Amino acid sequence: MREGAHPGQIAAFPAEETSQQASTGLGTPSARTPGGLGRKSTTREPIIQEPEVHEPEGSDGFEPQATRRDADVTESARANRGWWDRNADEYQIEHGTFLGDDRFVWGPEGLDEVEAELLGPPEELKGKAALEIGAGAAQCARWLAAQGARPVALDLSHRQLQHALRIGGTFPLVCADAGALPFADGSFDLACSAYGALPFVADPRLVLREVHRVLRPGGRFVFSVTHPIRWAFPDEPGPEGLSVSSSYFDRTPYVEQDDRGHAVYVEHHRTLGDRVRDIAASGFRLVDLVEPEWPAWNTSEWGGWSPLRGNLIPGTAIFVCERD
Repeated sequence: MREGAHPGQIAAFPAEETSQQASTGLGTPSARTPGGLGRKSTTREPIIQEPEVHEPEGSDGFEPQATRRDADVTESARANRGWWDRNADEYQIEHGTFLGDDRFVWGPEGLDEVEAELLGPPEELKGKAALEIGAGAAQCARWLAAQGARPVALDLSHRQLQHALRIGGTFPLVCADAGALPFADGSFDLACSAYGALPFVADPRLVLREVHRVLRPGGRFVFSVTHPIRWAFPDEPGPEGLSVSSSYFDRTPYVEQDDRGHAVYVEHHRTLGDRVRDIAASGFRLVDLVEPEWPAWNTSEWGGWSPLRGNLIPGTAIFVCERD
């Protein structure tokens, strides 16, 4: 590691000192987004009582307008850092019960690493240096620590990592950009990301190459994203979400922007083939592609995710990669 945080504090690496990429935790903000996880109410109590996080300067309460347009590396990172800092509290209230404090959930279907073992058998995780990218409140890192691993939780959003501090843990928290990881080459045995970073960056190869750099030979990187096919369908949980409404091959980003045309949230689409090519071009070998089926026990709706849609079309894609 080049630098790191100690338990109980957050090591911050400002955006101007890193490449402008975005990373955050499981989920996207609203049911408006083509690939977004949407909102799910829970009974979780309010979380951190600190000064209110205000809307961007000049917004005057303006409701962001959704559109499809180009958004480069810098604009995407700036927008998503701001969005997650402003909305982290609401996100943790709405989704905290589903995610738990120390579970490792790969997506809205509820696939748990306990049963999936995509990072390897739990008994083989002991002592391994692990990096969680787009950690949010670091639930996955907390689960890894319970297995005896030595995790580091990284997120672009300082506010999300404050929730990791609230829950607690004995591992470092790092506020930094996934496109310029502040760690030395070969620092980790494995890396993981549950809906973090990759859906939000304009150039995913920057992130993949950085992960490849910080992994040791033989290291494994597993990441989940909204299944690319979902971008062709409306983000609705009912029957209206089962008819194709746009081209699967339209890679134009989804953008929410303010009244001045400045992006306040950005999500990027890659086809399944794009993801495979990105992985190969970044030096990884794809060893598995998991498309979780909707389990009978999960009767919840979460944005566009629902039992109806989950039993008919995939909602999550999980890529299992290894560094040769």
